[in-house]
Amino acid sequence: MNQRLVSYFEKTNSRSRMSDMDLKDLKNLVRKGEGSQLEFKLKAKHPEKIIREIVAFANTDGGTLLLGVGDDKSIPGLKFADDEEFILVQAIEKFCDPPINFQLERMAITNERDILIFTIPQSNEKPHFVKLSANEPPKAYVRVQDRSVQASKEVKQILRRENEEGIRFVFGEKEKVLMEYLAQHQNITLEKFAEIAKIPLWLASRTLVLLVLGHVLRVQPNELVDTYVIY
Repeated sequence: MNQRLVSYFEKTNSRSRMSDMDLKDLKNLVRKGEGSQLEFKLKAKHPEKIIREIVAFANTDGGTLLLGVGDDKSIPGLKFADDEEFILVQAIEKFCDPPINFQLERMAITNERDILIFTIPQSNEKPHFVKLSANEPPKAYVRVQDRSVQASKEVKQILRRENEEGIRFVFGEKEKVLMEYLAQHQNITLEKFAEIAKIPLWLASRTLVLLVLGHVLRVQPNELVDTYVIY
């Protein structure tokens, strides 16, 4: 584990409660495989990476993290569940901003091994960020299928304002150019919109954000470049 993170940890009592799920339910859930609302991790060995998934769930539609389950859908469980819980809970509380609500359950799969079940609801305080140190900029993540993708400036603006009422925009020449382009193409990027509308990037960015908030367009976050499609 990253030694920089270890220094933050102070042992606390377990926060988990026994799950109502039985082994059959667990196997059925795992059989579905990872997706937009389900993630598997074998251990909390690298909590700074796992909390990206936690943040992404909170920023998107919520989800469940199963600790003690492999990417190959194996269920070895955790031999030292208390320690694993301690490591990940402390990381969530220390490095997620604003704080994230979650439910933590434990399920015994043998006499010596447990599964930890983290349930993260969709948040009303978006966007949430991972902030590991004062020397690193905070990063927001969103869930895209079975991956957690770093949020662009536009996606962060959309998350911040998605519950805002009374969103207004003027349907002018640049919006007309945009819709004509999308009538002939599957999607568009920020840079392409700025190019075809002959406007600066900041104005293209603001326009796309407003059109997403107004439910005219839908953003498709991507690790390389976001795309926009007609809603």
